[in-house]
Amino acid sequence: MSDRVLIDVENGIADVRLNRPDKLNALDVAMFQGIVAAGESLKDDPAVRVVVLSGQGRGFCAGLDFSSFQAMATPETAGGEAPAMAIGQTNGGITHLGQQAAWVWQEMGVPVIAALHGAVLGGGLQIALGADVRLVAPDAKLAVLEARWGLIPDMTGTVILPRLVGIDVAKDLTFTGRMVSGTEAVALGLATRLADDPHGAAMDLAAELVTKSPEALREGKRLLNLSGTRSLADQLRDERAAMASLIGSPNQVEATTAFFEKREPRFH
Repeated sequence: MSDRVLIDVENGIADVRLNRPDKLNALDVAMFQGIVAAGESLKDDPAVRVVVLSGQGRGFCAGLDFSSFQAMATPETAGGEAPAMAIGQTNGGITHLGQQAAWVWQEMGVPVIAALHGAVLGGGLQIALGADVRLVAPDAKLAVLEARWGLIPDMTGTVILPRLVGIDVAKDLTFTGRMVSGTEAVALGLATRLADDPHGAAMDLAAELVTKSPEALREGKRLLNLSGTRSLADQLRDERAAMASLIGSPNQVEATTAFFEKREPRFH
């Protein structure tokens, strides 16, 4: 695993930390690769029930490292051969490397909680949007900063941002690139809730989610992610099927039994 991203797994919680504090965890090719590799390594890990995503140092992520602009180019625009894992190559998938750094957290079956402090800018914000829940410090600084550089949010931000804040607010943030505080981010729907210590609060929330049935969490995330992407009939059919698969299952019975017996559940 790249030293750009640190991972500790304990008691079902994967504590994932961007680790380039001297550069405010700015995104270069190595950081993109490290983030994607971290997410992919956790997808099928049966020991992981919840993921907490944060940044080391003074901020979550300051966005793209300017030295990576050239790496984003295709071989034709760069005038030469692109790196094997160039940011702009899809390699047959639906995302390129930069997009996958955000999208991998949506693809993960378990809940992902982002703990945001300091700078959460540009690509850093889009990575945070890939999480399911965002806990943010009141004085954090968030921005869809790409407008400043004559760019657009191209790390799945155009997919996730309007689902969270509405199309008009998404356009305002994208067109202007304006900076918002953590407090305003929560008011807009850009973040979920405020926390003076976002990482501590995220770990506490993760510890709470570990006490919930893992199948229920996975099915809830899957169905909510699909909402609005297909017909109402398909969504409701899938909802019924998911409920039928959960009712009477060992972990559903254990959740109910533990509640009435006033003890911690023991899930399999």
